[in-house]
Amino acid sequence: MRTDTPWSALPARDHLLAGEADAAGAPVLDVVVPVYNEEKDLEPCVLRLHDHLARTFPYAFRITVADNASTDRTPEVARRLARTLPGVRSYRLEEKGRGRALRTVWSHSDAPVLAYMDVDLSTDLNALLPLVAPLISGHSDLAIGSRLARSSRVVRGTKREFISRAYNIILRSSLAARFSDAQCGFKAIRREVAQRLLPMVEDTGWFFDTELLVLAERAGLRIHEVPVDWVDDPDSTVHIVRTATEDLKGVWRVGRALAVGALPLDRLARPFGDDPRDRGIGGVPRGLARQLVGFCVVGALSTLFYLGLYSLFRLGVGPQSANGGALLVSAVANTSANRRLTFGVRGRGGAVRHQAQGLVVFAIGLALTSGSLAALGAASGSPSHSTELAVLIAANLAATVLRFLLFRAWVFPDRDRGGDRGGDRSGDAPRPSAGPDDANHHELRNAR
Repeated sequence: MRTDTPWSALPARDHLLAGEADAAGAPVLDVVVPVYNEEKDLEPCVLRLHDHLARTFPYAFRITVADNASTDRTPEVARRLARTLPGVRSYRLEEKGRGRALRTVWSHSDAPVLAYMDVDLSTDLNALLPLVAPLISGHSDLAIGSRLARSSRVVRGTKREFISRAYNIILRSSLAARFSDAQCGFKAIRREVAQRLLPMVEDTGWFFDTELLVLAERAGLRIHEVPVDWVDDPDSTVHIVRTATEDLKGVWRVGRALAVGALPLDRLARPFGDDPRDRGIGGVPRGLARQLVGFCVVGALSTLFYLGLYSLFRLGVGPQSANGGALLVSAVANTSANRRLTFGVRGRGGAVRHQAQGLVVFAIGLALTSGSLAALGAASGSPSHSTELAVLIAANLAATVLRFLLFRAWVFPDRDRGGDRGGDRSGDAPRPSAGPDDANHHELRNAR
């Protein structure tokens, strides 16, 4: 799994201004059409797409035909289209793989918004502008066409419908995916997001889309879904069984990497307050609001967990022993949850040290709650169980404020203040390593 991404956080999303890209000589939108042995369908596809964009798209655009190792006349057709149509270029890869083609072209494109669609144009092109508009406006990071949205209109056979829905159920149950349609060949992404995300995507074939979306969603990037009208291509050359097998292997690989924290997804996080009005607020540490929300959610769940354990332990032991045992177990769980969810620490590095520091924080909480119980016992003798719970809740609220401050300043200090995040960073950020596709960069630049 590739992890050699730039270290600095993604910049805040800005609305793309039409004149800026034009002044730089670059299109706002680059639509990639990956093809393999499509000599029959390529020319009608490009002509129709070019006509649609010329009539309806209000910004400068480019169409890139990405031929991945075709053995028929597809390269010749692509070169002819590039010669005769303005804003069309062709690019040839000597290895197969739709994901490889998209990664190569997107990595070297100068357009701020990158998209792709299948050559059969099964998706109605009227959805193209709604697809890329949230990326141009700065609202979203990625956009996908969905055939499974309630308002979508889809014409396809029972077998493909079943496979598509079953695959998305697998993604939801195994990878906790919330997007509705991973396989629709109609997607777009902002270039700065692609530059950070693509080096993490390992697949070069049909699972490329799914892996891209899962990593983006887990990193907290915003994915916009567009309902589409879609008509199945009966002449599709996709091998369903082989593709499904490779997809399941990819699900297992990505799920395992996510489970062990092998992906530095925190490097993809957007800063809090993408809205320019939020950036004007002074005196608020970066990420504080987001961390407060996460800490409160984790704290509420931890408190419920703690109270449940206390009530359970209280059936067999005294209040002090029940409090100590419940607080110890819940403190370990609380530190783990805050480490990952509130402060965005990935991987196993530093986990033991964080737990040790968390136990120090736990000791402070134990002193507060135990002292409260002791004071209650001295004041009332034999308090009721409900009174004990009320006193413990009040003591935990006081301990929670102190716990957050210690977590933020000592256990999980912010990088920008000189701390580290548990071993995810080991020195300066590595530069992305040159991949096998970089040899084509010169050819792609010349094709612009």
